[in-house]
Amino acid sequence: MPIDSAHLLARPFPAIEHTYTQRDTQLYALGVGLGSDPLDGRQLSYVYEGKDGHSLRAMPTMANVLAYPGFWAREADTGITWQKLLHAEQEIHIHAPLPVSGRVKGVTRITGLWDKGEGKGAFLQQTREITHADTGQLLATVLQLSLLRGDGGFGDGGSPGAPPAPHPMPEGEPDHACEVATPVQLALIYRLSGDLNPLHADPVVAAAAGFQRPILHGMALMGVAAHAVLRTVLAYDDVRFAGMRVRFTAPAWPGDTLHVEMWVRGSTVSLRVTAVERGVIVLNNARVDLR
Repeated sequence: MPIDSAHLLARPFPAIEHTYTQRDTQLYALGVGLGSDPLDGRQLSYVYEGKDGHSLRAMPTMANVLAYPGFWAREADTGITWQKLLHAEQEIHIHAPLPVSGRVKGVTRITGLWDKGEGKGAFLQQTREITHADTGQLLATVLQLSLLRGDGGFGDGGSPGAPPAPHPMPEGEPDHACEVATPVQLALIYRLSGDLNPLHADPVVAAAAGFQRPILHGMALMGVAAHAVLRTVLAYDDVRFAGMRVRFTAPAWPGDTLHVEMWVRGSTVSLRVTAVERGVIVLNNARVDLR
């Protein structure tokens, strides 16, 4: 049965309040690979509070897990064939530095729905605004683009225009490149920040989905790539990190060595990430926006 595009575009979402602690901030950073060099004080700033208890910083990509509405596509009123949903892109805009602890509010809405045609699926975009629950200050905007592989052909009533075009990659050799070794338990750590999908932990579930082993969360991969830019281009000056957009092109595995290529053009760092051992591009048409 085709989805009801008018209902989906108007679907209300309850505001979500999320209280988190310094420990949650440290756990998120560990889940995207920070602290891999225990002698690097710049990395430790994201996982260790310091002797004064006030040195901790929040990774900008932690916005992805704050006030997250969960996997709402499984709810009956959506009409979405959730078993065939794929996470295609993720984008964040950081409006103010994220507090290392506190209470935030997230409001989600559906901001785009584009029909690719019968048998071809549809694209759905959801947008979440994250504000400080006490002051109302806008902290971050998070956009997620999903491919609804089983829900094309609903006809008129979707959004005008087309889904966002991929970020164009520069020509020529990258300005920077680095390799990041991911620990084999990375997905098991990252899931403790709230994404408990068993695909990332249970070998039986992963096998049923057609994978040789549990795969890494896409947003954990995004955080690993963000760390590569912070380390290589920004010297860990995360105040300059204004936003990030990634396109997921293949699953990454915990334990992969990731080769991150970076092209710096003005205030944009374009990215491509390859899993070295398998020769597979896992992130492409990606960018980090700088202040």
